[in-house]
Amino acid sequence: MSLLQVSGLQVHYGAIHALKGIDLEVEAGQIVTLIGANGAGKSTTLRAISGMIPCSGGSVVFEGRNLKGLNAHEIVRLGMSHVPEGRGVFPHLTVEENLALGAYIRSDKGGVKQDRERALDLFPRLRERLPQVAGTLSGGEQQMLAIARALMVRPRLLLLDEPSLGLAPQVVQTIFQIIRDINRDGATVLLIEQNAHMALHVAHRAYVLETGRIAMSGPAASLAASDAVRKTYLGAHE
Repeated sequence: MSLLQVSGLQVHYGAIHALKGIDLEVEAGQIVTLIGANGAGKSTTLRAISGMIPCSGGSVVFEGRNLKGLNAHEIVRLGMSHVPEGRGVFPHLTVEENLALGAYIRSDKGGVKQDRERALDLFPRLRERLPQVAGTLSGGEQQMLAIARALMVRPRLLLLDEPSLGLAPQVVQTIFQIIRDINRDGATVLLIEQNAHMALHVAHRAYVLETGRIAMSGPAASLAASDAVRKTYLGAHE
């Protein structure tokens, strides 16, 4: 059974039919990426999966459990963590306090301490800035904090929405290496990324979204070699 199975997922924003029957699967241990143009429905798909917005049709099944009717905070408790586009750190709290809030559902103090150390090993810059107010961090550091905070849940599935958006190329390379490290440590990752070249390079499987529908899917390497994908999404990197 897939870790995550999305079937016929539909979302409406009033009269706008944003998602028109999305089907996708994420196997445990994989990095799966969704690529597509702005407005294709990528962020909406993640928000629907994590319970941030309601679905108007279809189903989301996580570890064999249908998530219909569950709120976002209930889904987090099941082992899914979502890093939204725009980072969403608590700007007036310190790095230390942001990390502590990431573990708010946990009572295993030893495990929380262990995961905090692992997160700080992944993001050494954050260790140097633990007492610093998060709003004063650079964009790259805020993205690192958002991911580190999500890892404090100890998620089995990590949803990442545009982790490289607005970051310098060197920082982008660091973020993608850390995504690989997180995956090697056992977290399954569902990734949305405008940088299709990088996304297809790190992912095991990929889906192409076009105007609320899946247009293509398959092994990431196969999509990266597809003429249609190369022409539409990888042209800037050829």
